[in-house]
Amino acid sequence: MKTYLCVYLGSAFLSLVVTPAIIWLAHHLKATDRPGVRTVHSRPIPRIGGVAIFVSAIGLVLPVLFLQNAIGDAFHEIQQQVVVLLFTVSFIFALGLIDDIKGLRARVKFLAELAAAIVVCAVGIRIQSVAVADWLTINFGWFSWPLTVLWIVGITNAVNISDGLDGLAAGISAIACGVIAILAIYSGQVVMAVLMLALLGSLTGFLVFNFNPARVFLGDCGSLFLGFTIAVSSVMCSMKSSALVGLALPVLVLGVPIFDTLFSMLRRFLERRSMFAPDRSHFHHRLLDLGLKQHHAVIVIYAVTLLAAGLGMFMMVTRNTNSLIVFICILLLLLLVFRVVGSVRLRETIAGLKQKYAVTRQMKEEVRSFESLQLLFRRVQTLEQWWQAACTAADKMDFMSIKLPLMGSDNTPRVLTWQRDSNEAGPPETVKMKIPIREIKAGPGCSLDVDVNVNGSLESVGRRTALFSRLLDEHSIAALPLKPKH
Repeated sequence: MKTYLCVYLGSAFLSLVVTPAIIWLAHHLKATDRPGVRTVHSRPIPRIGGVAIFVSAIGLVLPVLFLQNAIGDAFHEIQQQVVVLLFTVSFIFALGLIDDIKGLRARVKFLAELAAAIVVCAVGIRIQSVAVADWLTINFGWFSWPLTVLWIVGITNAVNISDGLDGLAAGISAIACGVIAILAIYSGQVVMAVLMLALLGSLTGFLVFNFNPARVFLGDCGSLFLGFTIAVSSVMCSMKSSALVGLALPVLVLGVPIFDTLFSMLRRFLERRSMFAPDRSHFHHRLLDLGLKQHHAVIVIYAVTLLAAGLGMFMMVTRNTNSLIVFICILLLLLLVFRVVGSVRLRETIAGLKQKYAVTRQMKEEVRSFESLQLLFRRVQTLEQWWQAACTAADKMDFMSIKLPLMGSDNTPRVLTWQRDSNEAGPPETVKMKIPIREIKAGPGCSLDVDVNVNGSLESVGRRTALFSRLLDEHSIAALPLKPKH
């Protein structure tokens, strides 16, 4: 126990000493986060604070592992796994640091996290079984690979996403480290206990500078490092026993960032945006929108996390069936909190799913019509056939009218016109456009006047017009043969 206390206090002291030096270095390297649309700070803040956490934690863990005591003996028993753990978390830290200084694409970081998680699985750090009830233990077999990779990558990004307010990600991670340390000590895993206490100490010292008003940010080097370390450590703690608490407790402690990540992915899916697109509708943003100040919002999230962790501790003294009931009840409590702040709106979600389905179905129908019209245009030989094909395309793509002014062979102007018969009581809502058309003869060309039915969606107008324009571009009047083929 004295070693545990020394590890915690030593890493906390080291963090208090190293962090000011990192702040100075960040200003010198101009590695600062400037105010923007997605930020809540109003001045440049150093964004490589994760360096202080990494140095303080790893710098103290390494010498402790080689002590000639129970900790050293336990390290030798799982030396390969611990070495791989330290190697992969160092790789993730370096990845984040490069992103903080030079910038990396989200997909590059995701693939790197995926590769690191696979390496971890390769040395046997996997979620192999979970005892759901007294009579039911689920053995995952080969499925333990994708499950573990999903867990590690998911937790890593959940912690990264939660780094939106001063002290938020660091505070949640500190609580998670404390809970996993207790779980590790409870299950006799001294190496994991040392690692988590070292990380907890470094976060304690770092929060002195990171809590609102922050003088330094974690940056990706800090948030990715913390998320990956916590994720892998929780898996290693769960490996010694198949009890549900080994995985359920970390899920509850990280419940806020996990649910926040899931709901942000759902929002992006419904809005048809990239999963890597920026977002300003996270849980902490909702709290700010409710009128809370930044440090009040952070304290609220701390309280929710501590409540979930405290209630989750009951799982350590209950049997599997009761543990499952406790776990489900706390998850429902977290969902209720998200519902209260407005992150979960069932009616809006259902409406969004219906709209997305309708838009997807409409897009498929438009593409099918376009592909059939391509075959029609390929058989065109004369201007009259081309115009008939254009009229057919306009009809299928829900245009109201098209007009094409042309110059006749005797240099007299003429206008080709098509108009849809409308049975509606009032005039439909339309969008008028001009599409450039190249004539058969060399010259300045002309424009096709189109009147497109809105039909409830301007986005659909854009798609249909683009497809129609593509048909005319691929099969222009200028490309018609001089003499029809017989």
